[in-house]
Amino acid sequence: MIIEQLYTGCLAQGAYYLESEGEAAVIDPLRETAPYLKKAERNSARIKYVFETHFHADFVSGHLDLAKKTGATIVYGPNAQTSFDAHHAQDGEEFKLGKLTIKVLHTPGHTLESTTYLLIDANGRNHAIFTGDTLFIGDVGRPDLAIKGNLTEHDLAGMLYESLHHKIMPLEDDVIVYPAHGAGSACGKNMSKETTDTLGNQKRFNYALQTKSKEEFIEAVLSGLTKAPAYFAENARLNKEGYEAIDQVMARGQQALSPAAFEAAVNETGALLLDVREAAEFAKGFIPNSINIGLNGQFAPWVGALIPDLKQPIALVTPLGQEKETVLRLARVGYDHSIGYLEGGFAAWQQAGKEVDTVPSISAEEFARQYTQGQVVDVRRPDEFATEHVNDADNFPLDNLNDHMAEISKTKPVFVHCAGGYRSMVAASILKARGFDNLINVEGGIAAIKKTGEVSTAGL
Repeated sequence: MIIEQLYTGCLAQGAYYLESEGEAAVIDPLRETAPYLKKAERNSARIKYVFETHFHADFVSGHLDLAKKTGATIVYGPNAQTSFDAHHAQDGEEFKLGKLTIKVLHTPGHTLESTTYLLIDANGRNHAIFTGDTLFIGDVGRPDLAIKGNLTEHDLAGMLYESLHHKIMPLEDDVIVYPAHGAGSACGKNMSKETTDTLGNQKRFNYALQTKSKEEFIEAVLSGLTKAPAYFAENARLNKEGYEAIDQVMARGQQALSPAAFEAAVNETGALLLDVREAAEFAKGFIPNSINIGLNGQFAPWVGALIPDLKQPIALVTPLGQEKETVLRLARVGYDHSIGYLEGGFAAWQQAGKEVDTVPSISAEEFARQYTQGQVVDVRRPDEFATEHVNDADNFPLDNLNDHMAEISKTKPVFVHCAGGYRSMVAASILKARGFDNLINVEGGIAAIKKTGEVSTAGL
């Protein structure tokens, strides 16, 4: 028996590869098929099933491409309605995989079709559960993403309670929990950095499983939920209805464009200029009107939060050698319309004598000497700001920065900072593209500001 978790940090997502006696299954695959195909080929195994726990909202799953390339059957649980061929399993239905058995446990609550897959080993013992977004390590799935018709988030939370208490918690304590997400995902609010655990530990330590009544559970689970990222609904639709083949998306996005061709393509298509270099490199020079979302941060979720139209053409400026990775990471969240990348990177643009823009950056020490002369814009989340912030700073969180444009000065210096420098450069690039020429990025963010000892921080 082989069980392998394939964890992707950028999306805080866990996919799973199972194998027994030459037969394999993949649970909640990411869009790229190569990792799963290579594992099966290496072991001379055949991928027989692609199991989906639900219609994912935070990424585009690879079920369609994987099924087309392998002949595997796509399996969803009850209530799933798809626009493509799939097996819609019944609650309690069992699937054979070599000497293993995979049993369907319908666990609605996160969504109506949410399903947990119980893995029963060759000896007939319950070994593991693949819980999708029903049960996380330290949390449970948010019940506010699939509200339809007369259903409310309270209704879904109630369903989730019943699913946990009647389908999952009665299982043995030594059953291993394999969730679809860990800390950093917007699909929950209190997830652990650990990506697997025993069910017994979760019964003892998961706050949601400690509640004494259904009403207490509903209140605990719904309390403190933040607004879901804008792209979630569209990703769920793609997973339900279908999408363009990943190979076609990758081929289109990996077109190398000379500076002249790149400029012409942007002008012709109205493409958004997306520069994915490190913030420090971007600050030194970039193509005017570029938006900086660094590839080495939580790239895909921030793209999803800040670019509302998944069909928006995108022209890429990347570090050399990371062109393919950038196109792939965009495709994972449904941004399939990259038109190509700047061949030779930003250096080629400079060498061609094209126009260049910059964002001034200063150290935390310099900020401490200057900040009272301008406006301080803190783009962290409200909970981060509430814990500590620079006196008199304005909190305009990055994901709704557009709502605060009228409150940002265009005359006096505007000092932009976040926790460490990633989000502040994203914000500065957006503001720069909107005509703000008085921006100053604070290097190192609040972490560096605190170390100066010259700027007091205060909670609300």
